[in-house]
Amino acid sequence: MRYDFTKIIDRHGKDAIAVDGLGKNPGFAPEPPKDGFDVIPMWVADMNFETVPTIPKAIMDRAVHPAYGYFSPVEEYYDSIIRWHKIRNNVEGLMPEYIGYENGVLGGVISALTAFAAPGDAVLLHSPTYIGFTKCITENGYKIVHSPLKKDEKGIWRMDYEDMDAKLKANNIHVAVFCSPHNPTGRVWERWEIEEAMEVYKNNECVVIADEIWSDLILKGSRHIPTQSISPDARNRTIAFYAPSKTFNLAGLVGSYHIVFNRMLRDRLEAKSRKSHYNTMNVLSMHALIGAYEAEGYTWVNELCQVLSENVEYAVNHIRDYYRGINVSKPQGTYMLFLDCEDWCEENYKSLDELLKAGWDVGVAWQDGRPFHQEYGIRMNLALPLSRVKEAFERLDEYVFHV
Repeated sequence: MRYDFTKIIDRHGKDAIAVDGLGKNPGFAPEPPKDGFDVIPMWVADMNFETVPTIPKAIMDRAVHPAYGYFSPVEEYYDSIIRWHKIRNNVEGLMPEYIGYENGVLGGVISALTAFAAPGDAVLLHSPTYIGFTKCITENGYKIVHSPLKKDEKGIWRMDYEDMDAKLKANNIHVAVFCSPHNPTGRVWERWEIEEAMEVYKNNECVVIADEIWSDLILKGSRHIPTQSISPDARNRTIAFYAPSKTFNLAGLVGSYHIVFNRMLRDRLEAKSRKSHYNTMNVLSMHALIGAYEAEGYTWVNELCQVLSENVEYAVNHIRDYYRGINVSKPQGTYMLFLDCEDWCEENYKSLDELLKAGWDVGVAWQDGRPFHQEYGIRMNLALPLSRVKEAFERLDEYVFHV
């Protein structure tokens, strides 16, 4: 490999809540480990790898100039996004006017909701549900109606189209949030699945808010299909959100973007997102995106996906081989595992809190899955060097599951 994904980096004291936030936000962050154990951060969804070198170089090259006043996005910013989506996702016809800045995907979701729904209105989401959706949507006065994903005979999470249709009709819903790839299950939807979902949304006259922030992190054997590419109708009813933040670990820099082909949707979204005057691009995050989407970024992401695929393969096989009662559906994208621990807890007369605490005590900082609407769920971040992933499972073997 050209890039080193085996290096263990020390993030303590470097503004990382993944390690320094333990014990500081009860109900969200894991508790610190007992003495004698260091932290293996496997909870909050950021990565423990050094990012592609073109990003810090682009930031430092711009930061050398000692003036950081008002600015407008440069042509290279839009060209970088257009090229990225054409090469990676075969997106044709993307133009600068279809691209708009967002401080973050969640903020963009709220701008879209306020443009097309009134507070108190219902919004359709699939469950398990990303905790960020739950918090931002409910805290802004909207009601979430869940359509649960169901596992098929092979343990693959699937959408229930009849349930979606029934709930859209029963609740007079005309805005839906569609997560692709899906967080937290890691499903990378196949074309036919998205086609069926979009047909349901079309028949119920729904504006579709597509969160595609994980679209670059696709594991071996799968391929991301942009929601807007499914059909002319999907292109016209979908507001899609992207960011380099998940792909290149840039969440601390702030900066996302939307792609909207339909002028009416775009005008209404931008009217909402711009009125506060807070949804404004940061000059250094602009250059970070340009650095990320350089030629080296393509190679770096391809190698990253190979590393993540190997980590997922190891973790899933280990769980299935040694942890009776812990059920896991192998993800096809993202770097998160979503464990179903119900059978294990019942067989061992343990609560989920006790299981979580047993891991936290020995430094395995995994995440409570209940806020994601899974009663016995645990979410587990595998974006670490494989040696650290193996070390985490060795601790789980010895101290938690007693393999």
